[in-house]
Amino acid sequence: MLPDYIKIAHEIAKKAHAGQVDKAGMDYIKHPEAVASFVNTNEEKATAYLHDVLEDTEITANDLLSAGIPHNVVEAVQVLTKEKYTPYFEYLCRVKENSLARTVKLADLKHNSDRSRLARITDKDLKRLEKYRKAIQYLGE
Repeated sequence: MLPDYIKIAHEIAKKAHAGQVDKAGMDYIKHPEAVASFVNTNEEKATAYLHDVLEDTEITANDLLSAGIPHNVVEAVQVLTKEKYTPYFEYLCRVKENSLARTVKLADLKHNSDRSRLARITDKDLKRLEKYRKAIQYLGE
């Protein structure tokens, strides 16, 4: 049986991402669900469900803590939340220092690199995929 906090994390993500779509036009919640399917531990799964919640919604870290999400999961979600003006490499350095965030980010990049999610691939997509490839290489070191 899954711990309650995983179910809570999934419910928070479903509500937070309701009405959002990804680059392929699919319901956005499918992305965190896919990322969660790539990881193993309960903490990794909860982090995966929530990894975009702070960045893309009005939900705060305190909201997550109040809902019963463990502190280390909330901390990893905060690390995974890229601030708009933070350079990407600086962001990746921060992610690499938190093992929970690093594991989930690698799963996130794996899903984001899946070309089959896109109906057609543009030059912009190719540049983004190359950025993801380099990030996977860096985080995997």
